[in-house]
Amino acid sequence: MEQRTPRIRVFLVAIVAVLWMGAVLARLSTLQLFRYTEYLGRAQRQQQRIVEISPKRGVLYDRNLRELAMSISVDSLFAVPSEIADAAMVARLLSGVLETSPDEIETKMQGSRSFVWLARKLPPEKVQRIEEMNLRGIYFQKESRRFYPKRELAAHVLGYVDIDEKGLAGVEYGFDKQIRPRPGKLLILADARRRWYERSEQAADAGESVVLTLDEKIQYIAEKELAAAIAKTHALAGTIVVQDPNTGELLAVANWPTFNPNQPGESPLEAHMNRAVAATYEPGSTFKIVTVAAALEEGITRPAEVVDCQMGAIYINGHRIRDHKPFGLLTVSQILAKSSDVGAIKLGLRLGAPKFYDYIRAFGFGQSTGIELPGETRGLLKRVEKWTPASVGAISMGQEVGVTSVQMASAFSAIANGGVLNRARIVREMRRGEQVMPSGGAAGSRVISPKTAATLRRMFEGVVLEGTGNLARLDGYSAAGKTGTAQKIDPNTGTYSATQHIASFVGFAPVNTPAITVLVMLDSPAGGYHGGDVAAPIFKRVAEQVLAYMDVPHDVAVTPGQLLAKRGKAEARPDVSDFDPSQVEMAGTASTLPIFPAEPEEKSPWKAAPTVALEAGEGVVVPRLTGMPVRSVTEQCMRLGLNPVLIGTGVAVEQNPEGGANVRPGSRITVRFARSAGRGN
Repeated sequence: MEQRTPRIRVFLVAIVAVLWMGAVLARLSTLQLFRYTEYLGRAQRQQQRIVEISPKRGVLYDRNLRELAMSISVDSLFAVPSEIADAAMVARLLSGVLETSPDEIETKMQGSRSFVWLARKLPPEKVQRIEEMNLRGIYFQKESRRFYPKRELAAHVLGYVDIDEKGLAGVEYGFDKQIRPRPGKLLILADARRRWYERSEQAADAGESVVLTLDEKIQYIAEKELAAAIAKTHALAGTIVVQDPNTGELLAVANWPTFNPNQPGESPLEAHMNRAVAATYEPGSTFKIVTVAAALEEGITRPAEVVDCQMGAIYINGHRIRDHKPFGLLTVSQILAKSSDVGAIKLGLRLGAPKFYDYIRAFGFGQSTGIELPGETRGLLKRVEKWTPASVGAISMGQEVGVTSVQMASAFSAIANGGVLNRARIVREMRRGEQVMPSGGAAGSRVISPKTAATLRRMFEGVVLEGTGNLARLDGYSAAGKTGTAQKIDPNTGTYSATQHIASFVGFAPVNTPAITVLVMLDSPAGGYHGGDVAAPIFKRVAEQVLAYMDVPHDVAVTPGQLLAKRGKAEARPDVSDFDPSQVEMAGTASTLPIFPAEPEEKSPWKAAPTVALEAGEGVVVPRLTGMPVRSVTEQCMRLGLNPVLIGTGVAVEQNPEGGANVRPGSRITVRFARSAGRGN
């Protein structure tokens, strides 16, 4: 019995050991085979933190591949609180640089022990000051920041982004899914005490780039002339649209007031509005394009027909409508040239409401143009069933209907190109690396016959040569167009205002082979308010510059007298060839970023940089930038805390100050670019 006792004990111990090992193996099997994913997720949540890094958005180009919006690399500041011994002291030191209260910084650091953002996308001078502090637990991470090198240029079309590079307006918003790639990721690894010991970065995908139909230099001309007009007329707002009438592509879209997309928060919200597509206005006499075109197409009149304009007065449903002048007998061509409301009303009454409504819709009014911009309005057009007995008369002369600038420009382009209404376009193509994806526009719809369009072109030419649009007459080119003057609705009384007007002019040139359509609209100009007086001269200045830039051949001889008159006019008005939007008064849009002229002068614009005495180590050494492309120059200047002023496109051929000069941080570095050495583009 005594000999069997040790064996029993060994046997019992073996059984216990087997049972224990079985339990351990069963538990391990459960953890490794059945609950592995669950516990792995728990471990990763405890040990890892994934932080999204701003992606590098695609580039926005003009039609000639000049960069209008790009992404540059900047530094963002983050903290690892577990490494900071005295958070209060660090918060006090950083608050002076970040211009934030110490309590706010300290509160952020209390939110996590492994990672917390303190400031995003800092300017270089602040990064340098923080680096010089050499604070433990304070680090920098590279992120992308959207940069608009031409500042206000085409701001309403381009739009802007938020701190996380999400598009908030314009093309940036409308094409955000294509332009904005998947964000990059920063992986933070922490130990059991939440102390950071390693990080790794996953780069973001590349976003698609957008090639716009805009031409940077035509856009510059339009914005320059619009700002000069606003300064002269003191109008509340304004728009200039330049369109290719043969394709529907918009070459320029200028709006006032404007803003700097690099700092959108510094301008009022109304300045962000793209008035060319979002603002509706009563067009006035420019809408007679539909009235006359429909009457000619339907064969109910002809240009030479004489109409009794009743000495400028007509009664419609008990309402007396007066002309701006008492006209008697006028031909239909003269009705258009002299802008007789009575004559237009008589043509509209012949058409009748249903037929008139059909032509209005055919010309694109009361519906979206389909342009690739967010915020477009359809305008205002009541269904024909809701028209009153007086509606035909009112709409015939451009009242009781609301249009947008792009709609009106497209309608005149249909006359210019032979009767086809093309969809207005702002995007030419998309690019992903070397792959080019054209933005195919929908086929245009025929509105009137080529014969009617040709007749209208001659009639609209008469408006410029002999009618209310005489101040739109071009030197060296034939032109056609129509003036418009419309009273605004007084929001307090609901009736037409006696002092507030919309002045406009829409036209195209040359008449036989139109290359451009130009719309000018001014909202509430002070003093003179007739479209022929204030808008037609702006059309002239824009059209002459754009046609010359496009190398369109002259179709009208320029006489010595015209050259002398042109020279006199140039001397009479202020020189805006070097226009800087920041020089024109506009509340809430001051900016420290430079304007980048799209059109450099032939002569060298350099002025010698002032010599400033700097102590050792105080200044920044200017890099040698010649031979670099625009993007490289921008990134290098921003990295050093210098303010780049870029002129032209291509590669850098000249800079001021020269490379090697010692300047203060934040100094302007002017760089001229050219496609080939020695010549600006």
